[in-house]
Amino acid sequence: MRAVIADGAGGPEVLGVQEVPDLEPGPGELAIAVAATAVNRADLLQRQGFYPPPKGASEVIGLECSGTVAALGEGVEGWAVGDEVCALLAGGGYASRVVVPAGQVMPVPDGLDLVTAAAVPEVACTVWSNLFMVAGLRPDENVLVHGGAGGIGTFAIQLAAATGARVLTTSGTAEKLAYCRELGASVAIDYREEDFVEAVRAATEGAGADVVLDNMGAKYLARNVDALAPEGRLVIIGMQGGTKAELDIAKLLGKRGAVIATSLRSRPVEGKSAICASVVEHVWPLLADGSVRVVVHDTMPLEDVARAHALMESGEHSGKIVLTL
Repeated sequence: MRAVIADGAGGPEVLGVQEVPDLEPGPGELAIAVAATAVNRADLLQRQGFYPPPKGASEVIGLECSGTVAALGEGVEGWAVGDEVCALLAGGGYASRVVVPAGQVMPVPDGLDLVTAAAVPEVACTVWSNLFMVAGLRPDENVLVHGGAGGIGTFAIQLAAATGARVLTTSGTAEKLAYCRELGASVAIDYREEDFVEAVRAATEGAGADVVLDNMGAKYLARNVDALAPEGRLVIIGMQGGTKAELDIAKLLGKRGAVIATSLRSRPVEGKSAICASVVEHVWPLLADGSVRVVVHDTMPLEDVARAHALMESGEHSGKIVLTL
């Protein structure tokens, strides 16, 4: 099988495709012949040596894929060789074959082709689990989504809007802000020119955001708390802005607010399987009827993996970057 192997930690140039031994499924697992995978920001951190895979997971980068079932492990039911699927992975997606627990395998959503489906599992599971299963976002609440033009952001805007929430988002160019509005954001804030805290307050008549979905971490912590409404929930899913910051507990207490940090990759298989099942139940119908669509910025062959990583690092993309096999 082919797989992307990193020649040490470093820039995109350390990545290259090599031949490696085939993988076979163990009990409770499926082997998937991969049709496509997608690039996530966590992949860049792993390449740089900052985000190693969980114990027992593949060292090969890649948190999601689509393809066809190639083999069934002992005890697996409900799937057959040849079924078209997509899957949430702890690693291994940048390869022509991957092994994954059966509970993290999902059918390709109706109306999506096999390649596009590779861009769905990570964003769908991240957004659904954090906005709805963790933060309990309700219709008519205000939600602030940082990085609205990225893979997570484009999906979060659409999913929140489709379920009746009012979406506010941040981005850094006029083009990206306009695109966020097209996707369903009621308010789009230029974080380079505007104070997003003041913009949120102005847009909510001083109330603030009931939920904040944040990919920045330390850099935005204090301002995110400032932007929260009473009983607001701040969910931190990324560390692009660092890992250490001061938290004003008095201010958080005054708002009766919550700060929650989550990681999808490190959850146990049972937890990820429950999320996948919930996503298929609640999100797949919205993809099927067009209420939510997958935003793919570019598709390129696996051999262009270094170029794909460089594109993501540039910040010039909107939506997902897909690698095909």
